[in-house]
Amino acid sequence: MPSTSHHHFTHLFSKNYGWLRARVSRLLGCQDSAEDIAAEAFMRLLGIEDLAAVREPRALLTTIAKRLMIDHWRRADLERAYLATLEEQPHSELPSPQEHAMLIETLLQLDRLLKGLGHQARQAFIHSLFDGMTYEQIGRELGISKSRVHQHMEQAYLCCLEALAQ
Repeated sequence: MPSTSHHHFTHLFSKNYGWLRARVSRLLGCQDSAEDIAAEAFMRLLGIEDLAAVREPRALLTTIAKRLMIDHWRRADLERAYLATLEEQPHSELPSPQEHAMLIETLLQLDRLLKGLGHQARQAFIHSLFDGMTYEQIGRELGISKSRVHQHMEQAYLCCLEALAQ
């Protein structure tokens, strides 16, 4: 980081970190998560080439923090759903802590991968992939035709192929 960029970053950090942390803490109600999100927001600022060109740093930091909070909530929702599923499993089939962490990360990656799909397309893909449901069963579950399920699955597979091509 060149000296002027370092100076701008240091100035932005010293002037805005406490403000951002307090703002996120009020929204989340959790000081620890607020500190993590504020720190990550500033880490993302490091990726900006010309920090001096940022006219409204608090607006930028707010936007970055909001996106990070959405990711935080999405992760929490996925983890709650996963834990609810685990409660239904026999104790002997529960994953180890390492497997648990890997599964959560895989679910988050899948969620990011399918982010561009509509709700029904994501649901169709998940029912097919994880529940082993047929297109007909998925159609009944979602209240759509079998051909519409097929269309949703094509969209989901295209998303996967595009992600693999990157």
